[in-house]
Amino acid sequence: MCLAIPMKITAIDGFNAHCEAKGVERDVSLFMMQNDTVEIGDFVMVHVGYAIEKMTPQDARSAWELFDEALGTADIPLTSGDEHV
Repeated sequence: MCLAIPMKITAIDGFNAHCEAKGVERDVSLFMMQNDTVEIGDFVMVHVGYAIEKMTPQDARSAWELFDEALGTADIPLTSGDEHV
């Protein structure tokens, strides 16, 4: 089974992005998304260190709601300062 995690892009440097979700920060490769336009503030699905798909904030929220239900972590916001996402 493969799992991708929704994360919010907080910085971009070429084909690398710094992303955050649930207080966890990661450097992520944008190499697989070269044909897509991504910007700071966008949400992406991250799988093994690669952003593989851009997603809406609503889709990111829905995915995290499912993860939270399974993991019992519903009280942790998706990204810091984005409790409304």
